[in-house]
Amino acid sequence: MTLLLFIAGLVALVIGAELLVRGASKLALSFGLSPLVVGLTIVAFGTSAPEVAVSAGAVLDGKTDLAIGNVVGSNIFNVLFILGLSALITPLVVNIQLIRQEVPIMIGASLLLLVLTLDGHLSWLDAAMLTVLMVAYTGFLIVQSRKESASANDEYAAEVRPAAPGNWDAKLPVQLVLIVVGLALLVLGADWLVSASVTFAKSMGVSDLVIGLTIVAAGTSMPEVATSVMAAIKGERDIAVGNVIGSNVFNILGCLGLAGLLAGDAGLLVPAAVQHFDLWVMLAVALACLPVFMTGREIARWEGVVFMLYYAAYVAYLILAAQQHQALGAYSAAMLGFVLPLTVVTLVVVLLRRPPTGSNRA
Repeated sequence: MTLLLFIAGLVALVIGAELLVRGASKLALSFGLSPLVVGLTIVAFGTSAPEVAVSAGAVLDGKTDLAIGNVVGSNIFNVLFILGLSALITPLVVNIQLIRQEVPIMIGASLLLLVLTLDGHLSWLDAAMLTVLMVAYTGFLIVQSRKESASANDEYAAEVRPAAPGNWDAKLPVQLVLIVVGLALLVLGADWLVSASVTFAKSMGVSDLVIGLTIVAAGTSMPEVATSVMAAIKGERDIAVGNVIGSNVFNILGCLGLAGLLAGDAGLLVPAAVQHFDLWVMLAVALACLPVFMTGREIARWEGVVFMLYYAAYVAYLILAAQQHQALGAYSAAMLGFVLPLTVVTLVVVLLRRPPTGSNRA
């Protein structure tokens, strides 16, 4: 029954996010917003709706470890697994704007979260700051989108289309119903997923945090998986990458901002394991994007393989640490003493040997 509840919650979250994005996108286009604005805001943030619903529901249920683990785990999963899988389908061309603007913003948001939680606590004031930054970032995207090239608008127009006259979703009441039903499914799915996850954690003898960092994080990232993989298959490679970067920024600023506000004066207590390990992994993953993206301005298939192997290594570490396995010491020593240094050297060598800027693709 717990497994069925978890699956039902996951299905409700995915369907709810899809209905919410469809209704809100069509409504926004009907009011004259450009496809680019809708793609950068409603669609990108809508794929993070499950993370918002689960984190908010976890806070209201008093499961703050699950709320924080969900966001941090989702950000690590988004970069390592989703971009890795998408790059295996087709090498992902990275737009120069992502390198110059969006990735630094993602790195900045990750670093800010790390600094705010140095005291092991995300206060209500910290959460308010994150929320304000989220609003400012959204406004900045909308203003900037007005200066974008016609090709950028055309690319998003292929992904985000207004409802054709006569279609079932062309009418305002239908769009409003889609939004309401989508929100209802998100709330219901979050409640089911949180309840099932807590039961899983107790039955498996692991913490809510580990479940949040792994199973829940992967589950709530399913909309991002679907969006990026389908974009890669259709050749819309900017959208495949931009979806992940935008979602990570929203997870930190929007999800944790809202969760912290809902927690009230008590704020969110940050588990020591997250403070001393997982947040640093999230920051390292964000930082790794810059040299990887700059090597020919694309994510090659071999880099996608490396990303996915690192995600498998991260999950393996969490499992060993949760069980206090005797192999944990040797595993950690191998990662820190051999695998990580080798990866850094490889990235530096590839970065130094990257082709001249003039030969890169935009």
